[in-house]
Amino acid sequence: MTSLKSLLAACGLSALIGTAATPSLAGSTTYPLTLENCGAEVTFKKAPERAIGLGQNSAEILLLLGLQDKMVGTAFWPSKVLPQLAEANAKVKLLTVEMPTFESMLAENPDFVAVALPSLVGPNSKIAKREDFDKVGVSTYLSPSTCLSTKDVKDQYGSRGELWNMDLLYKEIDELSQIFNVTDRGQALIADFKARKAKLRGSVAKDGQNLSYVFWFSSPSPSADAYVGGKNGASGFIANLLGGHNAIAAEAEWPTIGWEGIIASNPDVIVVASLDRNRWELDKPEAKINFLNTDPAVNQIPAVKNKALVVMDGQAMNPTIRTIYGAEQVAEQLKALGLLK
Repeated sequence: MTSLKSLLAACGLSALIGTAATPSLAGSTTYPLTLENCGAEVTFKKAPERAIGLGQNSAEILLLLGLQDKMVGTAFWPSKVLPQLAEANAKVKLLTVEMPTFESMLAENPDFVAVALPSLVGPNSKIAKREDFDKVGVSTYLSPSTCLSTKDVKDQYGSRGELWNMDLLYKEIDELSQIFNVTDRGQALIADFKARKAKLRGSVAKDGQNLSYVFWFSSPSPSADAYVGGKNGASGFIANLLGGHNAIAAEAEWPTIGWEGIIASNPDVIVVASLDRNRWELDKPEAKINFLNTDPAVNQIPAVKNKALVVMDGQAMNPTIRTIYGAEQVAEQLKALGLLK
């Protein structure tokens, strides 16, 4: 099995090292800067000096923008940092790979918190709410990609009625680069992602088939329901980008589905997540693949019978900067299997 690290290294990462190191030469931010962010209005009188990246996507965007010297902490990492960011990330204090406490963040005297998920600062967050940060004078910015309604799906992740696309990611990169007055770096990073997306859009199945995909994030146990990527989330975007579709019809961002339902979806390809957190045994891609191959019912799924099982960074199943890397990983493996041209 090709290692995840080598796949990441092969996916155009060197270009982003240069992007992060590029100095801002033009397009300086005019302060005060006011932005509408996920239903809240946030104003910045100057660029933050003591930022926390709360959630992997937020932390990695800040690092890709070359802002490690402006960061005093990070937390909540499902996967290890991107390889080309390891050196920069080593300069930033890791509060925890899981959810931090509100007190542990305030202990770093932050003036800004960039947040990846509403579960970390939303109305039902176990950490803190946005207004809790407001009360102590700390500005927050929540990823636009994860501002979802919980009206129809009563869980913290919400549901998505339309297919996610990278315009929301570009908005996040652009606005964070404005906040920190590094707009040139933000635009260079966006241009890199656009070029890589265009290249992938040319991927087609070998026989023109519209391949169906299931993206399996993890499960507490083989007998438990599986957390899979919902129809319109980042997983659906990847399937669409590669000329296929998500076999899961649920609009919930992270539906939990029993194996009977997954078998009934009859996928051509199963993408299994690789996670570094080690919360459950099935966080490991080898454990997932072993289960798929040995369970007498599951191993009759076309994807399993045809050995169309591929490994992807689990963080790429979230709508993040990792999503394009995940699409590149899946495309590379499917081409090796002869399923994509």
